[in-house]
Amino acid sequence: MAEFWIYLEKGLWHILNLSAYDHILFLIALTVPYVFKDWKKLLILISIFTVGHTLSLLLSVFGVIIIKVNLVEFLIPVTILMVAFFNLFTAGKSSKHESISIVGFITLFLGIIHGLGFSKYFSILVGGSPQSKLLPLSEFSLGIETAQIIVIFMVLILSYIVQTFFRFSKRDWTLVLSAFVIGVVLPMILLSDIWNR
Repeated sequence: MAEFWIYLEKGLWHILNLSAYDHILFLIALTVPYVFKDWKKLLILISIFTVGHTLSLLLSVFGVIIIKVNLVEFLIPVTILMVAFFNLFTAGKSSKHESISIVGFITLFLGIIHGLGFSKYFSILVGGSPQSKLLPLSEFSLGIETAQIIVIFMVLILSYIVQTFFRFSKRDWTLVLSAFVIGVVLPMILLSDIWNR
């Protein structure tokens, strides 16, 4: 049971660690177009992300996928930028008939990319044979899912406060927060090691 809490906690702090703020930026960009009544759609999207994240960790643990670290570190902020730009172009448009399939597919892809960014550390953390990493991987993924729900809940609360008390429209709030995410992510892309090759 103690081991369960160790990997669950590692999953939690993988997301909630402010020095690794890229994941939080991604969750902000993913959540900002939604409100509390959209909680089911958000829960599905976050679960899809976790599936992608876990899948890429699993494939890397078994040696199916091997990718250069500097490429992944470049792709992670690019994926965040994609979500933020998607928000800019769709802000204020009616989403009543919007299918989750397109956003879900993109979210799965983003989860795979983000998981690859953590795969080397995870393999070192757990050690042992690939089979011995399956249980810690599921515990770690549960921690990730829990932390993502915490971040999403905080973003929804902040959105509610800003839209209710400060009278921001949902569209304006989406534009402001997406522009903020873009402003933080662009330097990460421009200063990436990939340009030094």
